[in-house]
Amino acid sequence: MKKSESTLTVEGKELRVTNLEKVYYLATGFTKGQMLDYYIQIAPSFLAHLKDRPISLKRYPDGVSGFFFYEKQCPAHRPAWMKTASVYSETRKGKMDYCVFNELPALVWAANLAVIEFHASLSRREKLDQPDFLAFDLDPGDGVSIIACCRVALLIEKKLRILNLKCFAKTSGSKGLQLYVPLNSKATYDQTKSFAHALAIQLEQQHPDLVVSRMSKALRKGKVFIDWSQNDEHKTTVCAYSLRAKERPSVSTPLKWEEVEAGATSRAKEVLFFAPADVLKRVQRFGDLFEPILKMKQSLARKKNPELAPA
Repeated sequence: MKKSESTLTVEGKELRVTNLEKVYYLATGFTKGQMLDYYIQIAPSFLAHLKDRPISLKRYPDGVSGFFFYEKQCPAHRPAWMKTASVYSETRKGKMDYCVFNELPALVWAANLAVIEFHASLSRREKLDQPDFLAFDLDPGDGVSIIACCRVALLIEKKLRILNLKCFAKTSGSKGLQLYVPLNSKATYDQTKSFAHALAIQLEQQHPDLVVSRMSKALRKGKVFIDWSQNDEHKTTVCAYSLRAKERPSVSTPLKWEEVEAGATSRAKEVLFFAPADVLKRVQRFGDLFEPILKMKQSLARKKNPELAPA
């Protein structure tokens, strides 16, 4: 079948886009063109969280029901104006050039390549060994849902508040939640990973029926795994406002803490699910709820060890 093709002029750059009518989400009929439209509309908020960070791309050439692959090396056929970040790869024993998304044309170009998900480094390209945030990825095991993740998120938030640290929550756009602790200071990954690990262990000890900190999937049934290992120079995490490749189009969405509290006691079958249209309305109403993580400065000083936090 011949590809349909057109040209978009985006901020002075001409971009070829193809097959905009192609259905990417069969359950709802959500098309590639609708995906591009979402990313164009959300770009002012989305680009702020992508800016200057190495980005892993998750591509679905035939939509979410088909074959997919991760792409860390920015494609060789990228436009000449596309920015990249050179990152050492242990696997390749050499440098890889990740795509960097600082402008709307770059975002449109990637979406046209069937990039549905954008996964961002916790560091900026000029300081790859210095995380801007500490992250907790809350992953529900079999038998529990995002409701249990909300309960664990509130436990973490309480611990951090006792330590005078603020954190911000977002949905993963899939099954769980993610919490970001803004640092924007001279932290290291050794500090953030050990801090996150220690807090996860403490919560597992204090709430053994709800929390697990160990990696084994066999231990996760009926519990929430606090994944502290995302605090690593060589890992990326789905970015706020990225679409997810689920049955229906969903978005990794920043939350208010009141929404997390409501989610923790909810009995609804579907909690904290946000479609692209929902997210656009939320940003119009609330602004970017995740914006504070980009500038807020906090420190993981020695006295702020989670082992010192009371239950």
